[in-house]
Amino acid sequence: MEEQRARTGGGPPGEQGGPPRRPPWARGGPDGHATGPQSTWGFWNNGEPPRWLTGAPGRAGGRLPWASTILLGVFVMAGSAFAAREQLDDKAPLDLFARLLLLAAVAVLLLRHRHPVVAVFGASAAATVYLGAGYPYGPVFLAVAVGCFSAVVAGHRRAAWSAVAMVWAGHLLVGHWLYRWLPPDGDTASPWGQEVGVAAWVVAIVAAAEFVRVRREQWAAQRAERERAEKRRADEERLRMARELHDVLAHSISVINVQAGVGLALLDTDPEQARTALTTIKTASKEALGEVRQVLDTLRTPGDAPRAPAPGLDRLPELVEQAASAGLTVTVATDGERGAVPPGADLAAFRIVQEALTNVVRHSGSRTAAVRVGYAPDRITLRIDDEGPATGTDAGGSGKGLAGMRERAAALGGTIEAGTRPDGGFRVRAGLPLPAGGAAHQKETP
Repeated sequence: MEEQRARTGGGPPGEQGGPPRRPPWARGGPDGHATGPQSTWGFWNNGEPPRWLTGAPGRAGGRLPWASTILLGVFVMAGSAFAAREQLDDKAPLDLFARLLLLAAVAVLLLRHRHPVVAVFGASAAATVYLGAGYPYGPVFLAVAVGCFSAVVAGHRRAAWSAVAMVWAGHLLVGHWLYRWLPPDGDTASPWGQEVGVAAWVVAIVAAAEFVRVRREQWAAQRAERERAEKRRADEERLRMARELHDVLAHSISVINVQAGVGLALLDTDPEQARTALTTIKTASKEALGEVRQVLDTLRTPGDAPRAPAPGLDRLPELVEQAASAGLTVTVATDGERGAVPPGADLAAFRIVQEALTNVVRHSGSRTAAVRVGYAPDRITLRIDDEGPATGTDAGGSGKGLAGMRERAAALGGTIEAGTRPDGGFRVRAGLPLPAGGAAHQKETP
């Protein structure tokens, strides 16, 4: 075997006993509540902004916003009629041409989701002609505001600013220079103080649109981050299940492989010994099926209790017995006294020992192995030795065993060392950290 050595720390969650996994439909922080800026808007669509606020198209793939546009049109028509009565002495009365301009300013907003630039320039052009014709001020500016709002949140900021600037420039020209040649007759120049109100209106519209644009980008970034987090959780779950299945099947199938070879060799000369080998195969396969079912139980409906506890170091005697059935003599020594070990660390330690013994069965010419487990208040240490030498056979192995051990140790912030010894044997060392106060009592056990 080639020497492999890895010292790793940190790593993805997902080992049993680690932080609880949240289902893919969960949102927000670990406590289930929204985090960050979306929490301010959390009462809308699980933290997502409403479509009418962002200008996003409907579910049908961009249907025209008929309802909101008709409602806006009714408001603009009625409001303009009311404004005309209030400004009857100063402005031209609303006639058919005025109403067509108002209708055009609103109707073009039907395109504000698909073509926001066309919508904002169309509404601004209609409003500019409306003002130049001397018609009364009124809700026509609301159509411009909606078009500007839609263009800005869609990312067409310069187009929106240019369209609003066009309306403002048209108002300045009409109100201070062109009024002599435009209706109504006898019109006078507008007071310059009025421009302060118009400027405030423009700034307010642009500021509100920019605010929503920034928030929309934040929402999009948060949505993308949630999707990435869900993908990471799914990948980590697949990796965890693949690692569990590899460890379970590699060990059991290695035992079955060895015993099948023994049975075939002794079938004619020693039927009784062949029967023993077949019995061992039956037992190993039954245990493997049970552990595979336990791993696949993670796909059960969320909330169901596990059908069986995860294996841990307390099952080392069973592991030794399985190794003995494959012709491997294993001695186990313990340093320290076992205390409260978290399930994740207990499972990882068991799987590391299991994989190391499986590698001895597959790759080593030695038929003996020594396992030493050390318990300390802050960590578990493991050492698995065999006398070697390597046989050069893989017994059908995938070559993923050491990688799986490294991943298990890394997930808990631990370390793994694996390599040949000077005398030709092979040694695996592992250190798994434990939470403070939750490990073991210091007491030497011979």
